[in-house]
Amino acid sequence: MNSKKIISVLLVVALVMSIFALTSCKKEEDVLTVYTNAEFPPFEYLADNKPVGVDMQIAQAIADELGVKLVIKNVKFDTILTSISSGKGDLGIAGITVTPERAESVNFSENYITSTQYMVIKNDSEIKTIEDLAGLKIGVQLGTTGDFIISDEISGTEDEETGEHVKGVLEGTGATVTQYNSAADAAVNMNSGKVDVVVIDKLPAEIVAGQYDNFKAIELVYEDGSKTDESYAVAVAKGNDELLATVNKVIKRLVADGTIDKWVVEHTTKSSNG
Repeated sequence: MNSKKIISVLLVVALVMSIFALTSCKKEEDVLTVYTNAEFPPFEYLADNKPVGVDMQIAQAIADELGVKLVIKNVKFDTILTSISSGKGDLGIAGITVTPERAESVNFSENYITSTQYMVIKNDSEIKTIEDLAGLKIGVQLGTTGDFIISDEISGTEDEETGEHVKGVLEGTGATVTQYNSAADAAVNMNSGKVDVVVIDKLPAEIVAGQYDNFKAIELVYEDGSKTDESYAVAVAKGNDELLATVNKVIKRLVADGTIDKWVVEHTTKSSNG
């Protein structure tokens, strides 16, 4: 093969590779990949084996604003932030509570929901506060705020300034925590007697409790009246400021016009009847 033919072949190969590379880039740019955990109704749950819910509608609204296709990855909750910070996904939308620790690995959008922790207990239970959980077997969803609160109260924490151990209200009482992949799994085990109480966010707790005749959901409070208010936001990889700005634009609009509140009512009904 002479040099002219070799050069021609190389140019064709280079052209094909360039076209492939441009096509690949375009494909990535035309997709918004959202990581969620469809075990948290009404925010995300499965319907016809597809993740749906309030958060999924927020995700679709963001994708529509960007003019791209929405791709949803349903994964374990405790893997979501790592997937976003590592670049595997664009957004984490899964009823994620904003905390200083989580904000170290990702950026958060404007808050779109305010919630609080609840306890799912038996109808005849006399439990009123978190201190009443002393000596009990407590079920939580892995990686959620309820998991962190109960685990900290059982094991104690460390004072950030002094480094000294701070005793938890359940520490040394014999209380234990069991982590499940979903609140629904925890409730099944509570119904069979493997755990005594389930701690999870307000709306999921009310939905789970409503599926059992002998369960009820009450707010988790401390004896001194302290509560566990929290806010949900969308997780975005650090440095992706342009995407974060678009997410905030969409969330502000959906909160202001009452759309998110409407979706909460709609999906609370659908997931309760599911």
